[in-house]
Amino acid sequence: MKNRVLPAMLRQAQPGPGSPTAADGVHHPGPALSRRHFVQGMALGGLALAMGWPRQGEAAGAAAELRGNVLDLSIGAQRVNFTGQDRPAITVNGSLPAPLLRVKEGETLTVRVTNTLAEDTSIHWHGILLPANMDGVPGMSFNGIRPGETFTYRFPLRQNGTYWYHSHSSMQEARGLYGALIVEPATPEPFHYDREHVVLLSDWSDEDPHRILAKLRKQATYYNFHQRTLGDFYRDVKTQGLKATWDDRRMWGAMRMTPTDLADVSGYTYTYLVNGTTPAGNWTGLFRAGEKLRLRFINAAAMTYFDVRIPGLKMTVVAADGQSVQPLAIDEFRLGVAETLDVIVEPEADAYTIFAQSMDRTGFARATLATREGLAAAVPPLDARQLLTMEDMGHMDHGAHAGHAMPVQAHPESEAGNPGVDMQAVMPMPRLADPGVGLRGNGRKVLTYADLRSAFPDPDGRAPSREIELHLTGHMERYVWSFDGVPFSAAEPIILKYGERVRFTLVNDTMMEHPIHLHGMWSDLEDEDGNFLVRKHTVSIAPGSKRSYRVTADALGRWAYHCHLLMHMDLGMFREVRVLP
Repeated sequence: MKNRVLPAMLRQAQPGPGSPTAADGVHHPGPALSRRHFVQGMALGGLALAMGWPRQGEAAGAAAELRGNVLDLSIGAQRVNFTGQDRPAITVNGSLPAPLLRVKEGETLTVRVTNTLAEDTSIHWHGILLPANMDGVPGMSFNGIRPGETFTYRFPLRQNGTYWYHSHSSMQEARGLYGALIVEPATPEPFHYDREHVVLLSDWSDEDPHRILAKLRKQATYYNFHQRTLGDFYRDVKTQGLKATWDDRRMWGAMRMTPTDLADVSGYTYTYLVNGTTPAGNWTGLFRAGEKLRLRFINAAAMTYFDVRIPGLKMTVVAADGQSVQPLAIDEFRLGVAETLDVIVEPEADAYTIFAQSMDRTGFARATLATREGLAAAVPPLDARQLLTMEDMGHMDHGAHAGHAMPVQAHPESEAGNPGVDMQAVMPMPRLADPGVGLRGNGRKVLTYADLRSAFPDPDGRAPSREIELHLTGHMERYVWSFDGVPFSAAEPIILKYGERVRFTLVNDTMMEHPIHLHGMWSDLEDEDGNFLVRKHTVSIAPGSKRSYRVTADALGRWAYHCHLLMHMDLGMFREVRVLP
């Protein structure tokens, strides 16, 4: 297999062209811009075109909407400016994000993709059921799209809902190659709305993602400015006592971890965007009084989980990962990388803020719903930053489960003595009803996986014939990631037989949350008793947790299976799934 067609995680990460000139050392360089500037971004933002600042309609966030069943996309390089400095980016048809594609269930979609870059590229249709050779993963389902070439994707649309598309080549997703994909239903949906808006969340850094990764490999906490200090120790002694405080520090020290590691990459380098617009730019979605709005939330970030709410406005969840669910009223939800969530809102005031704060509370994306342009509502402050606990890590008994203590978790032999594994969950539990660190007890109704119920029964109905248990593993200090302590480059494919029903059980042996995505097939999440709960294409696994879902192997071919945190995938939390006749 030639190097040009290998997935990114098999190639050595190198700084890309146009990277910042700051040193690659393990110390933290002083920020070139104020933190407020990083968090808020420039009010204008967007594409810095050859003629200078963009004219009206040419800013990022003004991506075109393409309709029909025959579409043309051109992938190219362009300069963007979100923070006051022009930086190189990858655009589609001249926009970042890529054009919103609106297509129709039941039709056959043809997309001609032309590569004008000086490097190979690709497009993966996230969550879409299609033939393996149309899936868009270089080195697995096709050879990628070479510079100057046009590749034609053609596949039937067998589903409807909110999805997205992105590159699967050389971290291009983090450089701008992502967009929304809306598949309109062939028959009426089970809910009503008057107008809709796509809310595409993402993270942008002026640094080349390969350079970010190189820094993390040298110092995993490079972008984490929230380390605990001596002052924190004395404050904890006053509230918890010396012994409890010392024991806590000793346990974290033994694992060479810190309870502040909620995200690898933070608002120190990221500017958070809504539809390609910075918080200061304030993307605005209009509505008329009395209308019901459908908001299609998509997390197209490379590395960021978002906690989303609209202060003063209830949201009714109607779909998750493109699939209808039983309606549920909530105040807030956590959206993992690559997940989508559709909600309906009924605004009464003239303006509301859509507030999406990063899980580590280092920044936020912001937009406005308003009756006319120029209106804005108050932007809430970031919530207080929370710390991970030993219970979060699966290192403490969470109490009786159905009247019995949970058994100690077994681990694969490949984890034993492995320099790429820095911790193991002792007593992991599904914790489907847990909203997660930073969202517990905040006085708001926060969506959890336990709340979600598909609007349809188990589409397969069969009990799984076998179980495949995989452990999400890594070493935070070394910054390496894998399944079962084995990186992709050394792993054998997972073999499924066509038509079989299999249970995948994932145990998170790391201190971070991981969004796990299986290409080509649905993941039917189970509750704690093994009952069908909700159908998804991306399942988030909390630290120290153990969650199961069923997969029907109904798609022949080679499929990617990976963590959707881009740099975790790139470094080896990736497997190949082969469905054989």
